[in-house]
Amino acid sequence: MRHPHALTLAAEVAGGRLSRREFLTRATSLGLTASAAYGLIGLSAPRAQAQERQEGGTLRIQQDVRALKDPRAYDWPQLANITRGWLEYLVRYERDGALTPMLLESWEIDDDATSYVLRVRPGVTWSDGTAFTAEDVAFNIRRWCDGTAAENAMATRFSALVDEETNQVRDDAVTVEGDDTVRLSLSFPDVTLIASFSDFPAAIVPQDFGGDPLETKGTGPYRPAEYEVGVRGAIEKNTDHDWWGTEVYGPATLDRIEFIDYGTDPASWFAAADAGEVDMVYETVGEFIDLFDTLGWDRSEAVTSGTLVIRANQNHEPYGDVRVRRALQLATDNTTLLELGYSGRGEVAANHHVAPIQPDYADIGPSEYDPERAMALLEEAGQTDHVFEIISLDDDWRRNTADATAAMLRDAGMSVERSVVPGTTFWNNWLQYPLSTTDWGHRPLGIQTLSLAYKSDATWNETAFSDEEFDRILQEAQGIADAGARSELMAQLETILREEGVVIQPYWRATYRHYDSAIVGAEQHPTFEIHPYSLGFVRV
Repeated sequence: MRHPHALTLAAEVAGGRLSRREFLTRATSLGLTASAAYGLIGLSAPRAQAQERQEGGTLRIQQDVRALKDPRAYDWPQLANITRGWLEYLVRYERDGALTPMLLESWEIDDDATSYVLRVRPGVTWSDGTAFTAEDVAFNIRRWCDGTAAENAMATRFSALVDEETNQVRDDAVTVEGDDTVRLSLSFPDVTLIASFSDFPAAIVPQDFGGDPLETKGTGPYRPAEYEVGVRGAIEKNTDHDWWGTEVYGPATLDRIEFIDYGTDPASWFAAADAGEVDMVYETVGEFIDLFDTLGWDRSEAVTSGTLVIRANQNHEPYGDVRVRRALQLATDNTTLLELGYSGRGEVAANHHVAPIQPDYADIGPSEYDPERAMALLEEAGQTDHVFEIISLDDDWRRNTADATAAMLRDAGMSVERSVVPGTTFWNNWLQYPLSTTDWGHRPLGIQTLSLAYKSDATWNETAFSDEEFDRILQEAQGIADAGARSELMAQLETILREEGVVIQPYWRATYRHYDSAIVGAEQHPTFEIHPYSLGFVRV
């Protein structure tokens, strides 16, 4: 299907009523090709930078090297950045908001968003030379639907394909039609599937996948070379594989890419860069943004819906009481948290986790700051003597935001303790803490974030929030193709989240990455994606 309102939306872009990012995400998610979408707003599709890259070389990237697992259980983008060298995706999410075909060639969605037709890109092969076919696509979608698999982050995203009784894919949900076509039949409308295909847990694995990403073939141009958790991961060019993507993205030019773990302290990242031990960083944060500028490296910025939440897990007392949760919200000023926690590099948010840059955002007004009312609610709940322990990762902006939150809660009259834990401890238990800070990455659509974080049965529901009315409206919103129309229901969802005091969600992050000016293809991505096949050194 072509976007039913593409010309109207393009006119809204021309009139300044709709951003280019919103238009590209809306139009391409429903099947309009990226080139056609760009053409409607008078632009040419970006071209690959292959002509600027020289062959060969080793590139060194500062990034956490975390324990790998089944990709459908990936819970951090750093995992995917390494395996993306050989485990690729059906769809690629671009820096400007467009969703473009990768292992898929195209897709069509019917008017009520209950039937998808996926066309497989011809000529793709696995690294052992066998053809990549529709059966491989169907295999991956079926395994994503397996709600019985431990930590499977994909199952709730594909609930429209799942049998509620068996927690497995429905028998008639995924149909293979020849070598190049897969048809999806949904039990209820859902317009988020294409965007979900691009998310980092959606890496495509072969049908004989045994569970270890390091021990499997892929469709990408690289293969794993070494992997030591907390130290280093490396990939090397697979010279035995005729990579399909050369015609689309240009050749993969680097011989080797190393991901080196320097821990969570940004000072160590800067020291490594200053000493010439790395060529680019995963992310630059806080005061180190200006410090990295002194190296003469390039700085890249991405506007995102990425954020941090201070969240209470409602399975722990006293956080099952909405009065306690609302008291925490009312005692914190989001403008102050942005300034003190993130040096003002972003936009103030409103405690409901849907961002203005997401097409389905609804403006329900700013969050309230009322410390006196906060303490009145706490007294009403009988919790004025409770000691609130806020747990955070030991890094820069997440620690600083938690510190600022603790200070404001104390100023309001609450008793607060702070616990700062190292990354290895925090990441192993991030879903279970009673009260902690967690960062959430960018998603193309607000409805995706709400489904991942706040749906009752979502794998990543760290708040333990469960509300039948919220789930019902969420499912209804997933079936509305036009994001503008969907925003009316989004307003209801945002209001529920805020009135239930589910999270303190103070700001939207602008994110940054620095890299040596001799590197091509290293620009910061809204979801922190690093595409190994696009990286290289400037041709000299």
